[in-house]
Amino acid sequence: MIKSEIRPMRWLMSFLASGVATIFPIHQNSGNDASPRPNIIVILADDLGTGDTSVYGGWVKTPHLEQLAAEGLLFKDFHANSSVCSPTRAAFLTGRYQQRVGIVDVVARHLDTPGLDPNESTIPSLLKKAGYQTALFGKWHLGTEPKFNPIHHGFDQFRGYLDGYVDYHLHQRTWMNGLANEDQKGYTTHLITRNAIEFINQARNEPFFMMVSHEAVHLPFQTPDDTAENRKPIPKSERWSRTRIRPKYKVMLEEMDKGIGEIINALKQKKIANNTLVFFFSDNGAIGAGSNSPFRGGKFSHFEGGHRVPAIAWWPGKIKPGQQTDQLIMAMDLLPTFAELANVDLSPQRRPDGVSIGKVLFENKSLPERPVFFGYEPKLGTAMRDGDWKMIIKSEDVQLFDLSKDIGEKINLANQFPKIVRQMRAKIDNWKKTVAPR
Repeated sequence: MIKSEIRPMRWLMSFLASGVATIFPIHQNSGNDASPRPNIIVILADDLGTGDTSVYGGWVKTPHLEQLAAEGLLFKDFHANSSVCSPTRAAFLTGRYQQRVGIVDVVARHLDTPGLDPNESTIPSLLKKAGYQTALFGKWHLGTEPKFNPIHHGFDQFRGYLDGYVDYHLHQRTWMNGLANEDQKGYTTHLITRNAIEFINQARNEPFFMMVSHEAVHLPFQTPDDTAENRKPIPKSERWSRTRIRPKYKVMLEEMDKGIGEIINALKQKKIANNTLVFFFSDNGAIGAGSNSPFRGGKFSHFEGGHRVPAIAWWPGKIKPGQQTDQLIMAMDLLPTFAELANVDLSPQRRPDGVSIGKVLFENKSLPERPVFFGYEPKLGTAMRDGDWKMIIKSEDVQLFDLSKDIGEKINLANQFPKIVRQMRAKIDNWKKTVAPR
């Protein structure tokens, strides 16, 4: 190039960087991109009800979640895909209804759902191919056999447990580091937080996806003080006593909240908070000592309390602080959202059922209306949301509610609106055919 060409070329590059680039965005996968792809952290609580945390006016003070909401976006109509653990996790990680991957019930040794097929596309596998570092700390619950290990689903690192729950203190036989057993001593909530912070501090320049999958507030109801030497035998009559459980439940939630605050502080100290999306939600509603107020039902229920859960999105400088949204959003919507943020193309052969919620996060706009479904067959039947209408159907038992007037699902309107029932039932029948595993 001759010298006379240099100045015009510099002017053109400057023009492209400032003006045209805002009209025709240039998407790059380089770590040196002027608008680098964000780090993504999902913090998943276990069995936490909307009525538990003070963010939603609940009975346990959670200042760090309150701060997260004050600095971010609070969801008023966010739903786990199921009212039990494994199906929600399968839907969240694949972006598809859990029925498509054959995980409708909890993954357990006595059931016919051994684990999530490693051939499924998941958030970590998609992001890993795009250059992301990936890690899971805490609960998996999508298969205990080695072939179902998180390492085979796109996670570079995994430290935690494969089952639905473990003893918060005595987990030396069930705690894993990748494919190997590891005796990492300590209280599970603290270990999960510690491992997550260590990962943040050691993360390289590449973007990362980290899943912080807490055991809290799932049973067994144990606090940091309930070590083996401090335990006393629990009489059968008191095992499920709310008087005994609730004080422990409160401490368990407070410890998780503290850990969330520590993770946010680690991001700020490393000066990567402004390029990190943190998304918090629960895998289903509460059970036992928890509260799902003002909703009816809880875990193992198709009522709103079973699957409408607390959720917060936080990204300084990208998500406006102090926002709330009443958009109907599902856990399966997170995969297409993260793929969009990471500039990852989704295969048309594995098209997700979820939709990107980017416009909700960053522009507080509405999503197109859509019906959504909550299947837990055959135990609970199927539930469906279509706008404010909610229907639960099991065999010939049909319940219809207008959530705009009856958020507690107390008045069954099925006999008053037979046309609505027929329309929604037809949609459910069609959905079942569509999502049946092939």
